[in-house]
Amino acid sequence: MAIVAGDGEQLVSHGGGPPRRQPLRGGDLLLVRPRDHHTIIGGLHFYNIAFPAAGWRAFTGLAGADPAGGFLPPLVHTGDDRGAQTCAAALERFHDAPRQTDLIRFWCEVLDLLTHGADTPGQPLEIPAWLLTATAAMSHEEHLREGVPRLRELAHVSDGHLARSMRRYYGTTPTEFVADARLRRAATLLATTTRTIADIAYTCGFTSASYFTRRFRDAHGASPRQFRVAARNAFVPA
Repeated sequence: MAIVAGDGEQLVSHGGGPPRRQPLRGGDLLLVRPRDHHTIIGGLHFYNIAFPAAGWRAFTGLAGADPAGGFLPPLVHTGDDRGAQTCAAALERFHDAPRQTDLIRFWCEVLDLLTHGADTPGQPLEIPAWLLTATAAMSHEEHLREGVPRLRELAHVSDGHLARSMRRYYGTTPTEFVADARLRRAATLLATTTRTIADIAYTCGFTSASYFTRRFRDAHGASPRQFRVAARNAFVPA
């Protein structure tokens, strides 16, 4: 979603939990994920472009960059209309016999803005090195299988300090962070490998394939099998 003009906010909740507020203004570009239940408030003019979540997960997995972590949707303030121009160009291509390469081009432009397109912030939060190291290490499958206890070991801080730091810098809890990391890794494996669903569930730390399927459907709105088919179709049209 690209905010063209105006000031407002959105209320974001997950799974029936209490909503959190996210301010919005002209020049913002944000990625609303399948798990985000959101309500826009205020006089905002915006582009809202939907695309297959499975294909996006496969693309970001191959690109080695996934901005989808945290409770609130990833948001960048570009300070200009680059986000709006990107969306306008995508819509123009959509109405003129779009191809799969057009979607991938749009994703490349969006990912570049989300990861490098921010204007200079006044007081950025500098994430502590110990937290960066611990959270980055959790992308390894052997750590994902061990879950929150392993994150605590990698952090080398008290449980309370870890919880406060995760909330401050990532807007989430250790439990939510690990759950999201497991689902993101599972989505990448589903889209880019032929491993069985049961094997992927075990690899990512889920206690059973049925529990994994339930959690995955809640997060992505599709079963692991449906997600895999959609991801393949996003790159290889039938």
